[in-house]
Amino acid sequence: MSFLIIVRHGQSIWNLENRFTGWVDIDLTEKGKLEAEKAGILIKKKNIEINFYYSSLQLRANNTLKIIQEVLTDKKDFVKAWQLNERHYGALTGLNKSEMNKKIGEKKVHEFRRSWDIKPDPLDKKSLYHPINIEAYKDIPEKIIPDTESLKDTYERVSKYFEEEIKQKLKDKNVLISAHGNSIRALCKKMFDLDNYQISNLEIPTGNPLIIELNNDSKIVKCEYLDKERAKSLVVF
Repeated sequence: MSFLIIVRHGQSIWNLENRFTGWVDIDLTEKGKLEAEKAGILIKKKNIEINFYYSSLQLRANNTLKIIQEVLTDKKDFVKAWQLNERHYGALTGLNKSEMNKKIGEKKVHEFRRSWDIKPDPLDKKSLYHPINIEAYKDIPEKIIPDTESLKDTYERVSKYFEEEIKQKLKDKNVLISAHGNSIRALCKKMFDLDNYQISNLEIPTGNPLIIELNNDSKIVKCEYLDKERAKSLVVF
């Protein structure tokens, strides 16, 4: 038996400002830090030894995980993987969602945010928001850095990384992943075999640990959010 714990980062500054964040490196708000601390407290109450920690390359996910580890008094190193990054929102990056609703309509914005295979226009490589101009991505070959992504694109990179780097560890070890709304949607599609409609409508709350219990055959036997007051529907459970 093993456990996979998935946590979306705590509220970020651009979450608060209702802006498309994507791959831009934005830190947590004070509320986000408190959400991360509460996540750590809830995980600690489960008394589960976590053997491996993973995060994206992004500051908000890294700092969420660091706060959780402080609460757990666990100083293990964690793996940072760009494959667990948030979806790249292309030319929408940095824009206010409410303003875009007024400009192009809520339906179109919803398509860009949640449709399975529709991509926003690509982000100009000269933009300060483009990953090639952000220090955190300097070691990633430019040819594999996206200019924009659909949810499908995000699923493909997250799923591949999970299969190659994480799945085998869950045979007998416990893993905690700190990631993002869309990379966690991708993980949930993978774990729960969700269809494209279900994954597009799955809501992922910030800073609320989702704990998945697996049996010795890697089948899910139980799944729950630890903060019951802020839990969202899991679609399948």
